[in-house]
Amino acid sequence: MRRAAVSIPSNIAEGYSRSRTLEYIKFLQIAFASGAELETQLLITKELGLIRTKDFQKAYDLLQEVMRMLNVLISKLKTSA
Repeated sequence: MRRAAVSIPSNIAEGYSRSRTLEYIKFLQIAFASGAELETQLLITKELGLIRTKDFQKAYDLLQEVMRMLNVLISKLKTSA
């Protein structure tokens, strides 16, 4: 879970450092995929009873917010590319 969580901002930063918008979009999509991976791991953790409902909900809600932001950014960059 840590690896997937760290991968999100790492890919955003790496993509931003690229000189082309299409490369940036590619790395944002990779960050989004890492978010989906983290979401799956959170759901499995909840199903196995390894996380308190309150902690799950807080993490899940924050992740959903990040995923929405990534989705909006990707969409805006695609229309301007």
